[in-house]
Amino acid sequence: MAIVAGLDSSPDFTRIVVCDSDTGAVLRQGYAPHPLESPEGGGRPADVDPQAWLLSLGDAAGGGLLEGVQAIGVSAQANSVVPLDAQGNTVRPALVGGDKRSQVAAADLIDALGGREAWAQAVGSVPQTAQPVTKLRWLARSEPEAAARTAVLLQAHDWLVWQLLGRPARRTTDRGGASGTGYWSAATGAYRPDLVELALGHQVMLPEVIGPAEAAGTTPEGLLISAGTGETQAAAFGLGIGLGDAVVSLGASGSVMAVHTEPLVDQSGMITALADATGMHLPVVTTLNAVRALRGTAELLGVPDLESLSELAMKSTPGSHGLVLLPYLEGERTPNLPHTAGTLAGLRRESMKPEHLARAAFEGMLCGLADALDVLRVRGVDVRRVFLLGAAAELPAVQAAAPALFGTQVVVPQPADYAAIGSARQAAWALGVSQGTLDPRTPPVWQGAVAQVLEPGEELAVGQAVRQQFVSVREQTHPGAL
Repeated sequence: MAIVAGLDSSPDFTRIVVCDSDTGAVLRQGYAPHPLESPEGGGRPADVDPQAWLLSLGDAAGGGLLEGVQAIGVSAQANSVVPLDAQGNTVRPALVGGDKRSQVAAADLIDALGGREAWAQAVGSVPQTAQPVTKLRWLARSEPEAAARTAVLLQAHDWLVWQLLGRPARRTTDRGGASGTGYWSAATGAYRPDLVELALGHQVMLPEVIGPAEAAGTTPEGLLISAGTGETQAAAFGLGIGLGDAVVSLGASGSVMAVHTEPLVDQSGMITALADATGMHLPVVTTLNAVRALRGTAELLGVPDLESLSELAMKSTPGSHGLVLLPYLEGERTPNLPHTAGTLAGLRRESMKPEHLARAAFEGMLCGLADALDVLRVRGVDVRRVFLLGAAAELPAVQAAAPALFGTQVVVPQPADYAAIGSARQAAWALGVSQGTLDPRTPPVWQGAVAQVLEPGEELAVGQAVRQQFVSVREQTHPGAL
């Protein structure tokens, strides 16, 4: 039995799992928060010294956690940029997360290339505030001296892999990470250096994109380091999703992604054409409003938490006595309605009860995500099973409504460090290929996630009627938005 490790460096912490390379069974785990200073007013910093990631990694790996490990895979937060000078030193702190400073930069870039369709055709996505290409434009405009000194661009997982290997001359990334930059195309498998120059003002060195089962290198101690990937791709790999599967993530905002055989070009910008960690594609559709719609409703109704809101919603019935909530509280990205507000329709005397509004909030959130699923289905993506992630996936009101509204089987995996597990699985793959025991086209088969399986059953017809009610209100309120 070989032993491998997966390391996930999220925005707030590092998690490490040590696994049996044959079965994926988790043998040991480590955790450490990043030593980050919160900005004034709280929240996450938009600028982070990458050394914080290394310090956190060292703490998480303490106590001999990695003893006996033969290979390590690394995943890390997406949408991060680590600008390096010609000597490999950081020019400035890494730019991370959904950086609102770059809103103007995103609009500038869209115009500079000739519009949203031109970007979709070029790299499969339209610039957004979080994307590295947009951060580069902001850097060039706001910190021109730092931009001029930038000679190499890495993302968080690229930088960590490079550090683990002892900062070699060769710098690498993977398809998954590269596909989120805004200057690499999943359709062509190639960088667009002209888009880097458009954003930053000059050419730079970009990491070599290696295959899913390739090793980035071996440490002086003989530890194999796999290609690494972004956190989203690693979590999908850790869950073991394949063709016919979609993942719906319930955070403050929501996201829907599915495995597909080819990249999707979407001029509206609703689909981001990511590559996955296996050689396939991972189109993603995002909604701005998911759990934030539930929290807003809980505050309005004066209930203390989402569990109480769920309990209240379960006292209502499917369709919420005619109440329909379009949950576009922060504007919306799917459909593309950035300046709109939410809508509550169907108010009648008999529907004006707390339990009906609570139910409408859950149905509105899930119907918004069903709209995002349909964006993929209309483009030929096969969805036969939906994995539902996030703490809200455990709520009874979500589980009662989701299968019938999505029109498919819903799988609710037990909480686990899926990104770290996916990174370990990648490490096992690269190790097996290097030893000649695994095919570079076929990843190791690991035991699937322990999960609850929910079927639409007899509720399917009712759920689809509720969904149609939502679609009718959306079309009346925002004609042709989708």
